[in-house]
Amino acid sequence: MLAEVLTGIALVQKSVEFIKSNIDTAKDISSFAGAIDDLFRGSDEAEKARNKKAGLSISDQFGVESVAKEVIEAKLAKERLQEVATMIDLRFGPGTWRGIVEERAKRIQEAKEAAALARKKQREEQKELYETLAIVGTVFAAFLFILTLFIFIL
Repeated sequence: MLAEVLTGIALVQKSVEFIKSNIDTAKDISSFAGAIDDLFRGSDEAEKARNKKAGLSISDQFGVESVAKEVIEAKLAKERLQEVATMIDLRFGPGTWRGIVEERAKRIQEAKEAAALARKKQREEQKELYETLAIVGTVFAAFLFILTLFIFIL
């Protein structure tokens, strides 16, 4: 788990350094698209690793060292995000970062809804398949029954 947190934080650090070193020469926000994606991904990885407790011993979960590292790493990631938000707003105008965050949240929500819709559609198709198989099975059983009766009558 600690390795996952460090990987996430390292990704955040790398992204922040890239943005800092290129903020003054950027012509538009697309210059930072990859770094911003990495920044969000690193922050998400660190948060997921922080919340992932299954399989750890009690001392690993609740030890002072573990808790302190998790809290400090989360705060550092939040500080870095705020730092990038300020740099981007100063360079590209107020509200740019908020727009990026809102658009990201919108796309994540749309992806979740699309996945839920796909799962629902798959369940419906599976239900239709089972119903069709049940009908075919019933017709086949009825056919066998009639065929058996016909054979015994002759």
